[in-house]
Amino acid sequence: MNGWLLVHLVGVLLAVGNIVTAAFWKIRADQSGNPAVINAAARNVMLADYAFTIPGLVLIVVSGSIMAERAGMSLSGLNWLTLSLVLFAITGIIWGAALIPLQRRMIRISEECMAEGTISKSYREASRSWAICGTIATLLPIVILYLMVMKGF
Repeated sequence: MNGWLLVHLVGVLLAVGNIVTAAFWKIRADQSGNPAVINAAARNVMLADYAFTIPGLVLIVVSGSIMAERAGMSLSGLNWLTLSLVLFAITGIIWGAALIPLQRRMIRISEECMAEGTISKSYREASRSWAICGTIATLLPIVILYLMVMKGF
């Protein structure tokens, strides 16, 4: 196996694996209704993004760029690679513009909820927005994964 392909796959595992796993643990924490559990999960989701998602994305971008350049892949016109890059950029925009600020807000609100002993409406609203944006930001990499494997057009 090509060394850069292995680096690329490790990056995909780190990024996509963390995205799915973090969503699972955050949803489970919300279902508990316990403000302390919810706060810990929100903090750990943010930490996991910095520890796994960001390094995974860096590995994907670096290794993917090197492999595309070495293979002489064209970045002009619409093909599986350019569509993947557009979807990747959209995912990054959603993550940076919506998910990270929502995660920070959920951490702050859940701290207030711990003091009050109950989950507030503002937390539920932020969590719902996070779930909507997070679903989109999770489905797009799955589409990208399909395009990368199938190279259909």
